[in-house]
Amino acid sequence: MLLDVENIRTSYGISEVLFGLSFKVQQGEVVGLLGRNGVGKSTTMRSIVGLTPPHQGAIRWKGADMRGLSTFQIARNGIGFVPEDRRVFPELTVWENLDIARRAGTGGADWTEERVFALFPDLERIQLRKGGYLSGGQQQMLTIARALMGNPELLLLDEPSEGLAPLVVDDLRDQIATLRQQGLSVVLAEQNLEFVLSLSDRVYILEKGEIQFEGLPDDVRGNTELIERYLTV
Repeated sequence: MLLDVENIRTSYGISEVLFGLSFKVQQGEVVGLLGRNGVGKSTTMRSIVGLTPPHQGAIRWKGADMRGLSTFQIARNGIGFVPEDRRVFPELTVWENLDIARRAGTGGADWTEERVFALFPDLERIQLRKGGYLSGGQQQMLTIARALMGNPELLLLDEPSEGLAPLVVDDLRDQIATLRQQGLSVVLAEQNLEFVLSLSDRVYILEKGEIQFEGLPDDVRGNTELIERYLTV
C-alpha cells in the first residue's frame, strides 16, 4: 500500500466538505477520482498534501501517518501535486520553472531535464520562454514536468484536462499513459469521464464529499444509471 486515506473529514472554516472519505492507492496504480464540480475532488487532493489538513481521520504514506506534516515535508516524502490552476512562475522561463523544482529521488526515480523533454518535446523547444507567455496546454505540460522534477513516487493531478483543446487533451492522455507504463503511481481527479476511464486501474466516484462508488473502469462504462446519477452535468 502506497497511500491510505481513511475516514477523513475536511472543512473550510465552518463549512465541511469531506465527510468520512476513504480510498487507497497501490504502488504503480492509477486511481481515478470522478465527480461533478464541487463534490470534493480538489479538497481531497489538498487534504493529502497538507494544504487543507483534515480535522479527522488519517492519511498514511507507506504505512506512516502524515498528520502534522507540512506541505513541503509531504512533498519531500515523495508526493507531487499538480493543482487545477497550474501556478507556473510567470516571470521564470520554462527551464527555470523546472530547475527550481529539482530534487533528488527517494524511490529510484531520476527525472532530469532530458527525461522531461523526452516526455514533453514541446517544452524543450520553448525552454527559454517565460511561463506567463505559454498557452494553457503548455502551462499544463510545464506544471506536470515541474512536479516530476521533484522525483515523486506518487503524482496527484487535479483536473489536468480542464480548459484544454481536444488535441491537447489527447496528447496529455498519451503522456500520462507513458508515466503509468514507467511505473509511476497517479491519482487523477477529473470530470472528463473517458479521460479517466482510459487511464485508471480503479475509479472512485464522489458525491457531496463522500465516496459513492468504487470499481473498475469497465464497471462504469455503459452503466447509464450510475453515470446519470453522479456524473452527468
